[in-house]
Amino acid sequence: MRILHTMLRVGDLGRSLAFYTEVLGMRELRRTDYPTGRFTLAFVGYGPESEGAVLELTHNWDTSSYDIGNGFGHVAIEVPDAYAACEEIKARGGKVVREAGPMKHGTTVIAFVEDPDGYKIELIQKKA
Repeated sequence: MRILHTMLRVGDLGRSLAFYTEVLGMRELRRTDYPTGRFTLAFVGYGPESEGAVLELTHNWDTSSYDIGNGFGHVAIEVPDAYAACEEIKARGGKVVREAGPMKHGTTVIAFVEDPDGYKIELIQKKA
């Protein structure tokens, strides 16, 4: 068994795809419209779905925003340098909500960014 994807409901698919591809550097892997159901599924990731987990962005055509439940935490992405990643994300128009630095009660360097719908993405610096 393996994790295939994490699904996030998004209010504006174009805005979300721009964030995940242009700001976080993922690729759009596939997209399918379901006109009778009035929704679109778009999958983004850093590599092929056959090799790793991806994000499924679900856009329900008649819903422009969602409340993020208090049970959802974040999506985590490993980066070589969290400090540099934050600077690059800001330069690309992304929102850093917790600058890079050691985590509370530990030494792992982390940061948090927020996507256009308010979902948190944790950047975890790869250990040397």
